[in-house]
Amino acid sequence: MSKKRKQYSASFKSKVALAALKGDQTTSEIAARFQIHPTMVSTWKRELLENAPDLFEGKKKSGKQPNEPSSDELYREIGRLTVERDFLSRKLDQ
Repeated sequence: MSKKRKQYSASFKSKVALAALKGDQTTSEIAARFQIHPTMVSTWKRELLENAPDLFEGKKKSGKQPNEPSSDELYREIGRLTVERDFLSRKLDQ
């Protein structure tokens, strides 16, 4: 039986990342203090630095990602695939 991965809360991750940003301890010391792997400390620190500008966007930011397809596009694709499936199933029955 495989061991289930431990999931950490966002508040815990931010606490670790902020400790790493302070720079008064090494990554290994922070990992030992919080009982996690040093790679996780580095990953969470990098994620905090990459996503920090988004924290101050406020209400300007829309809830939808720019590369996310709209519902109309998705319904159009579903319709196209349904017609294609029906056409192919009729061809196989002949």
